Amino acid sequence: MKLLAATALLAVLSTTAALADQLTAIVDAQRGSMVTVQGTVERITDEDEFRLADATGSIRIYVGPNWVPAEVGEEVIVNGFVDDDLGPLEIYARTLTRADGTEITFNYSYE
Repeated sequence: MKLLAATALLAVLSTTAALADQLTAIVDAQRGSMVTVQGTVERITDEDEFRLADATGSIRIYVGPNWVPAEVGEEVIVNGFVDDDLGPLEIYARTLTRADGTEITFNYSYE
């Protein structure tokens, strides 16, 4: 059982390390691009939207029409598309990875 737990932990750490090489600082998120950002859930602003913060700033994350699958204060990794509208920067999430390695996929197609 300990071997299984150690193997699972190693897999999560390996995945997190691989993602770290591909992370974009929130301040560097560019409109119209796919990004992977990591940060802390700062606040939940609606049932399908939250603000994610890192050391460089914060950004709105949209997961609709799903409920936000994280709690305020939780460290998460989000992969998604940075909206190219003229309003405030917002990421339409494709996946959200929780600190325990659980990955939630959002299958909704944004137009």
